[in-house]
Amino acid sequence: MKQLAILGSTGSIGCNTLKIVEKFPLHFGVQVLTAKNNIKLLAQQVKQFAPEIAVTGDQAGAVALKTMLPNSPVTVLHGESGYTTAAAYEKVDTVVTAVVGAAGLAPTLAAIDAGKTIALANKETLVMAGSLVIQRATSKGINIFPVDSEHSAIFQCLAGQRRQDLHKIYLTASGGPFFNRPADTFANIQVEDALNHPTWKMGPKISIDSATMMNKGLEVIEAAHLFGVPVDTIEVLVHPQSIVHSMVSYKDGAVIAQLGIPDMRGAIAYAVSWPERLPLGLDPPNFADLGRLTFQAPDFEKFPCLKMAYQAGRICGTMPAVLNAANEVAVEAFLKKRISFDLIPLLIEEVMQAHIVIQQPELNEIYSADQWARTKTKALYN
Repeated sequence: MKQLAILGSTGSIGCNTLKIVEKFPLHFGVQVLTAKNNIKLLAQQVKQFAPEIAVTGDQAGAVALKTMLPNSPVTVLHGESGYTTAAAYEKVDTVVTAVVGAAGLAPTLAAIDAGKTIALANKETLVMAGSLVIQRATSKGINIFPVDSEHSAIFQCLAGQRRQDLHKIYLTASGGPFFNRPADTFANIQVEDALNHPTWKMGPKISIDSATMMNKGLEVIEAAHLFGVPVDTIEVLVHPQSIVHSMVSYKDGAVIAQLGIPDMRGAIAYAVSWPERLPLGLDPPNFADLGRLTFQAPDFEKFPCLKMAYQAGRICGTMPAVLNAANEVAVEAFLKKRISFDLIPLLIEEVMQAHIVIQQPELNEIYSADQWARTKTKALYN
């Protein structure tokens, strides 16, 4: 039985992972569950899955969790030290990193150092420090399996093929809720509109990133590190049906695609059960009913966040960490209704232009760049 640590267990990925655990109790056990602030749901999960460790975002959350679980033997930790300790827990085999944002980097590195297999749903880990993370995982012989549906698709399309024959990676995107909306109306977009994704059910931060197409830009940088290719080898295609999860072309002109209904359980299950495929009970697409599948090039002027992500991926060094940090702060400001939707890319662009890049940074320099970008972004709209 494979023992899991699920970092971010109350989010969309975490909850879907627990559905898989519940469906296959002979395959998986749960040793660690963590949540930033959804303490009520975390308490319910602890009661059901009986992990040995539970982690909250802060001490207040830890106190609240203990109060909700008066007779539970679970060890309750909190904060970054709690996350890193839990990620390295000796009884864990695979760490599912499903926390949102830069907070995923430290526990992922701790898990790698402890020899754990990584099921990666936190793209920011590779956006911020992809070279360092991949180097460390490679040196320790650690597998990193992608959980994002697009990266899982690429992983599956590359299986059994010679890497030197690769020509291009096609990363598909739904286009988000505003792909067909005129750009001159973006200033009027409300938070509720941006959270209404047409295909996927996601958390608020990722939903906003999808609306700006920054999510796809971050996925481009993540894919470059996961599969060891330059960002310009990766082409984004808008595919509203979300049936083709991604494709890979080879130098002989052949294209291999991975298709499936838009349900994250498929990618999650493959990451935690590889090389086995679990009988999830998910039906394949009904192609006759679909009729047709469409693809379009993205509009980089309408969605400048995607363009800036490519720029950051080409520059490398500390620039991707700055891009990510500025985006996190700008998205949070929009969600709190402190800035308008159209200001998100403008803030990010200004911070990127002000940053002095450090090439081949050490981990502390990446964290410093991250903090600098957060401070700079907040100063621009306060």
